[in-house]
Amino acid sequence: MVTITLPDKSIMQIHEEDPVSKVAESIGPKLARDAVAARINGSETVDMSYEISTDCELEIITTSSEESLDILRHSSAHVMAAAVKNLFENAKFGIGPSIEDGFYYDFDIGRPFTDDDISAIEDEMKQIIKQDKPFERTEKTRQDAIKELQEQGQIYKVELLEDIEEEKVSFYSVDSFSDLCRGPHLPSTGFIASFKLINAAAAYWRGNSKNPMMQRIYGTAFFSTKDLAEHLAALEQARERDHRRIGKELGLFSFHEQAPGLPFWHPNGVVIYNEIVSFWREIHKAHGYSEIQTPTILNEELWHLSGHWDNYKENMYFTKIEDVSNAVKPMNCPGGLLIFGNKLHSYRDFPIRVAELGKVYRHELSGVLHGLFRVRAFTQDDAHIFCTPDQIEDEIIGVLRLFTDLYSAFGLSDYHLELSTRPEKSIGSEEIWEQSEQALQKALETSGSDYDLNPGDGAFYGPKIDFHIRDCMKRSWQCGTVQLDFSMPRRFADAGYNITYVDENNDYKIPVMIHRAALGSLERFIGILIEEYAGKFPLWLAPVQIAVMPITDSHAQYAGDITETLVSRGFRAEMDSRNEKLGYKVREAIVKKIPYILIAGDKEVENNTFTIRHRNEGDLGTFSRDNILKTLQKERDSRLNSSAFTES
Repeated sequence: MVTITLPDKSIMQIHEEDPVSKVAESIGPKLARDAVAARINGSETVDMSYEISTDCELEIITTSSEESLDILRHSSAHVMAAAVKNLFENAKFGIGPSIEDGFYYDFDIGRPFTDDDISAIEDEMKQIIKQDKPFERTEKTRQDAIKELQEQGQIYKVELLEDIEEEKVSFYSVDSFSDLCRGPHLPSTGFIASFKLINAAAAYWRGNSKNPMMQRIYGTAFFSTKDLAEHLAALEQARERDHRRIGKELGLFSFHEQAPGLPFWHPNGVVIYNEIVSFWREIHKAHGYSEIQTPTILNEELWHLSGHWDNYKENMYFTKIEDVSNAVKPMNCPGGLLIFGNKLHSYRDFPIRVAELGKVYRHELSGVLHGLFRVRAFTQDDAHIFCTPDQIEDEIIGVLRLFTDLYSAFGLSDYHLELSTRPEKSIGSEEIWEQSEQALQKALETSGSDYDLNPGDGAFYGPKIDFHIRDCMKRSWQCGTVQLDFSMPRRFADAGYNITYVDENNDYKIPVMIHRAALGSLERFIGILIEEYAGKFPLWLAPVQIAVMPITDSHAQYAGDITETLVSRGFRAEMDSRNEKLGYKVREAIVKKIPYILIAGDKEVENNTFTIRHRNEGDLGTFSRDNILKTLQKERDSRLNSSAFTES
């Protein structure tokens, strides 16, 4: 007999090699119906068919658990592959994992998939699901598996197997398809209640541009039709808010094949960019930062010293100047260190806070470029704080406060924090890393901030705190980051750079360096804002803030007068005096997402008023000229995210 311990600490005795499914049945029929997999001893996830041979702790995973969605989607990817095999006899198969909100599988059929292909694959999947086919696990030796797959011409699977060190590998079969996979999977295809294939796209095999191009089909799956419907509605909303589409419609930015991954900012986009930069400068000045600028190109020797050469070289661009090898900077920190070392510092100077809007360049594969969210050049709103060890906690708390002030101005108040610890590739001793991680943890706890631990995801030079912002569609974006670094200043000091300060005992000490970026990438942040606002920017950010419309030519002088006054007070106002119907001009202004429309007719001229229409609120009523100027100025200067007219 075998003893198993359940999550509620109750004990069960079962026969040796009884499957997990039998345990679920003995507990209750509902659990047996809802069970999709199990966890052994808190770590190993197994199929319901897994035979228990030793004493263990056992947790049944049901359709109500979040983890079950990964199993559902991974299984759906296998069903999709089975359908492709049935429809495309010579298809070659790559990988098919579950991902956030769905799954994908990479195929090579010698051509792109068409819409008709996707529809046919969906229909074939429905047939396999309807037949409630089991997922069956088998094991083979690695060599036998390689030989078998070579005979089938499955070159991509063979490549995967050749990279595996284990001598035994597992396969899962469903319908007529067998796939190399660790599992676990659903008991049968009938558990896949609701699925949808979303789209197909080209993708390099294993993400490497030197490899063949494959065709990737994306899909999603849920245990209920209601959940699927809600998800598809959210996807449709995301398409409506897609920053690439809105950016084109509003004339904000564009991309061109002559410079892949490098955005071209148009006049309207530059307005938004500059408004954000202006606010960034204002808030950093208030928090005691000085602004600096460092060069875009620095010699290779510096990047060896900083550690980027060993830990980040594959993401960097290089060039030669007079036979000297140089790198285009992927980060701003080495330049900040050189400025710090330009003179001798006293402990009385600390903390020293310097901020930089530095353009950085990173080599991103073409397959991952995505509008403003993933580019090859972006402006990083970087800052570096040099301080003594006993100032760390206060400085980190100050940074957290600055981030909160900054995000709240954009209406972004839903976020959570992550503390990331030492990664596999890193510089610095165990002692330094432990000291750094404890310092960040203490600052978080002192500030009363809730946070999650993210082991192994720190920067190569230090642990970090990341701000993950949740937008109106409940998507999470990593924006702000704070990184504590004891290592890089020491490396520079050991190499002879003047990265020291004189302490109160007249001894030379190496400062602590805090790296931090609040917005992260300005380009990416603007992309997030475009989708958050659906292009309807608050007054202070809108490229055109006010459209003034005379009803006839006889009202043009009156309308022109307030337009000139608005412009003289720093507003981005335009008068539309075209000989078009008022309704047409109003609709056009709303399509352009202009916040306010001021309308002037006979009554308005007679009473020195304007009728106001708001982009979101519709007609607001008629207001005096002075009231309009005062209220618009309040809304703009206070950076309100709603109309000040509706608040008054």
